[in-house]
Amino acid sequence: MKVLLLNGSPHACGCTNRALREIADTLAQEGIESEIFWLGAKPVGGCVGCGACGKTGKCVFEGGVNEFVEKARGAAGFIFGSPVHYASASGSITGFLDRAFYSGSDAFRGKPGAAVVSARRAGTTAAFDQLNKYFGICQMPVVSANYWNMVHGATAQDVEQDLEGLQTMRVLARNMAWLLRCIEAGRVAGVQPPRQEEKQKTNFIR
Repeated sequence: MKVLLLNGSPHACGCTNRALREIADTLAQEGIESEIFWLGAKPVGGCVGCGACGKTGKCVFEGGVNEFVEKARGAAGFIFGSPVHYASASGSITGFLDRAFYSGSDAFRGKPGAAVVSARRAGTTAAFDQLNKYFGICQMPVVSANYWNMVHGATAQDVEQDLEGLQTMRVLARNMAWLLRCIEAGRVAGVQPPRQEEKQKTNFIR
């Protein structure tokens, strides 16, 4: 089993990465493999609703999205990490996930997910709620911890002093490992996933 962690910060080794590293280290202690996928520092465009992915099976604008979706197909769970920019998740991770979920939702459907945010001071809960919406639209069980999944600090060194935040990351990792093992045990025992229905769409204005 493998957990794919997404670092949505423009800083490869900043606060968000420090939080994700705490999770990755704890997952390793639990016998769960993980990988941190960094978006990079280049601008990431959002989904333009062109619909081309419906024909090609992938996003036509690349930018790492298709690589991430392919990795997602082999992952058992996900953790999306983002810094807080103006009380929201970073623009890069928002555009990236919009495109990834629109073009490759089947790679995420039914797999556990969790969001992690980092901020110097405030805006964390708004960004946290924003990221959780991806899980809710894709039938993904949401993994929680003993507090909302956030760390505080202006640098990775500051995050080292946020002992509660780092503990939250460890609890989150252990809860993720536990749920993945439960899902695997159910699969071995023959428990079938929920029956899917054809999607019904209703427009409010006709």
